[in-house]
Amino acid sequence: MWNGKRNGVGVILKEEFRVKIVVKLKRVSDRVMTVELEVEGVMINVISAYAPQVGCEMKDKEKFWSELDKVVEGVPRNERLVIGVDFNSHVGEGNRGDEEVMSRYGFKERNVEGQMVVDFAKRMEMAVVNMYFKKKEEHWVSVGRCRQVDYFLCRRCNLKEIGDCKVLAGDSVAKYKMVETEGGRL
Repeated sequence: MWNGKRNGVGVILKEEFRVKIVVKLKRVSDRVMTVELEVEGVMINVISAYAPQVGCEMKDKEKFWSELDKVVEGVPRNERLVIGVDFNSHVGEGNRGDEEVMSRYGFKERNVEGQMVVDFAKRMEMAVVNMYFKKKEEHWVSVGRCRQVDYFLCRRCNLKEIGDCKVLAGDSVAKYKMVETEGGRL
């Protein structure tokens, strides 16, 4: 099933959507997968990814970022792109010098991995969507700790299409049925 890999990513879709709008599903690696959707004639590319944790070797982190760069560069500019990632990082609050990729609504301080997220967003002309919507402090508490490691990104040119963004804690996510497909799990 997982070919001995330690990590895994997935995308959860309502059954009726899986059948009607999924054009293509591709597992790039155990850390990155893509789903191409066609919604009312608009192509939407969803990338789901899971970055190496803080403390992992730099070569693993570099491999992840290189892989993610290639996948994003392969999405045509005229198609929508949304990335949902557990970056295992803290982008932090404030945006001085980084206004083109994020607003000021972050949490705590940026770490090295958080800077990698900001650098990626700049390189790919994307926005860190979570940072554009103010949340109550209790939103940042997960498993008894205050943190934010999960982020959504979109192309900056499409940011005006986003109404809000909220990452739900793991215990807030509904149960789902895993479906095996040729390219991966859905």
